[in-house]
Amino acid sequence: MENNNETSFNKKLSRKSFIKNSALAATSFYIVPRHVLGKGYVPPSDKLYIAAVGCGGEAESDITHFATSPHKNAEIAFLCDVDDRQAAPRRKQYPKAGFYKDWREMFHKESKNFDAVTVAIPDHNHAIVGLSAMQLNKHLYLQKPLTHDIYEARILTQAAAKYKVVTQMGDQGASCEGIRTMREWFEAGVIGDIEKVYNWTNRPVWPQGIPWPKQAAVIPKELDWDLWLGTAQTTNYIDNLVPFNWRGWWRFGTGALGDMACHIIGPAFKLLELGYPTEITGSATTVYSGIFKEADFAESIPPSSSLRYKFTMKNGKELLLYWMDGGIVPDRPDELDPDVNMNEALADIPQENDFEGGSLFIGTKGKVSCGWGGSHPRLLPLSLNKEINIPKKYPRIEGDMDGHWWQWVDACIAGYGNMEVDSPFEGYAGPLTETVLMGNLLLRSFNLRQQIKRKDSVYGEVTDFITPGRYITYKWDGENMRITNFEAANQFVKREYRKGWGELKL
Repeated sequence: MENNNETSFNKKLSRKSFIKNSALAATSFYIVPRHVLGKGYVPPSDKLYIAAVGCGGEAESDITHFATSPHKNAEIAFLCDVDDRQAAPRRKQYPKAGFYKDWREMFHKESKNFDAVTVAIPDHNHAIVGLSAMQLNKHLYLQKPLTHDIYEARILTQAAAKYKVVTQMGDQGASCEGIRTMREWFEAGVIGDIEKVYNWTNRPVWPQGIPWPKQAAVIPKELDWDLWLGTAQTTNYIDNLVPFNWRGWWRFGTGALGDMACHIIGPAFKLLELGYPTEITGSATTVYSGIFKEADFAESIPPSSSLRYKFTMKNGKELLLYWMDGGIVPDRPDELDPDVNMNEALADIPQENDFEGGSLFIGTKGKVSCGWGGSHPRLLPLSLNKEINIPKKYPRIEGDMDGHWWQWVDACIAGYGNMEVDSPFEGYAGPLTETVLMGNLLLRSFNLRQQIKRKDSVYGEVTDFITPGRYITYKWDGENMRITNFEAANQFVKREYRKGWGELKL
């Protein structure tokens, strides 16, 4: 096993050059016929060799699921992580896997030795790694949200079609039985025409609405801070940023929406076949740093928010979709008894104390709730669940949520276009991610400040500020990725990468 940590590599290898060189190297890879391998040997064409970018947190779950597929058709060939503390357990678990700190170096040197890439790293580097993998014609499993920015999500969706690779977003609820049960209920007309969907989560479960620390911290010796920053603009390292709290900072994370909305909004997006929203409105918690002094913590995501998207469905009718986080929940349904805990009754995974969020569908004839990802759907009032008996007509996925990972492995081996997956970038995960991130566009615009001079009855002329992005309805041109009635918001569609990391384009 190599430990390739060449100090000059980052300076020598541009993204463009490593893509070109790796692609050339990949042409020398060929499938060895089964008869020359010996009895009992599984040829490369029957097994997927995976390179994992990210080793800790959600990456641990992804890697484990691939490696323990019941079909025994996946192997973790390479591991990559910028933090030795996160990498150490996986390196011990998979001692035969090659290890790199820099994913670019791994792609450049090893592209002929793996077939697919799984990515579970901070949001700000999702797109650059994912696109580079697809440009090497590698199948891609990418954690939610697909990207940090709306533009990046559009590029990855287009890349999946251009390079014809099998893609899957890491929202395992899309493969659960519950979402299929709801499809059967909806198609049977159990709750009539759906007019509203409420979605909520317990996130954030990390600090938000706080100032960026003034004091820089000592960079841990195990962490390559420059590689961790990747596409993000240069800044000091701060305590408690890694491995988790980066989620609360706009520079790196996408907040509660990015963490859970693909799971929670996903069922409505998939089952109701939603496209781009036409508009969005909402609000966020206002943080104060003194008496009547509103804080300006531009780096930090607000601690809670409430949003309303409007969609025009395929039948021409409007749908309102609500998002709430930070402890905000929908109005309590009248069908629930007063002493029933609403989250436990509507959104929890039964007997698991696993409230992370849920959805409530409001139809013209009834209501249905579910946990995140569409799990455990329930009719209201809850007594109706003893009577419901709608025939199953959609095949279930082997392993339920666990099958989400196995499904992607099988589809990669089958080849692009030969087997469906539940969260492909094209037609689902890409547009869903754009919709989720549009909520963040509003939240960032909500706190934009414009300095003004005004007359005060006591103090005379004073310097003040206004927030023109608050309490307006944002009109969205989804096809062109633009807010049409508040130009300042469009700066959040696409960010500029740090110098040396290029620009994301096909």
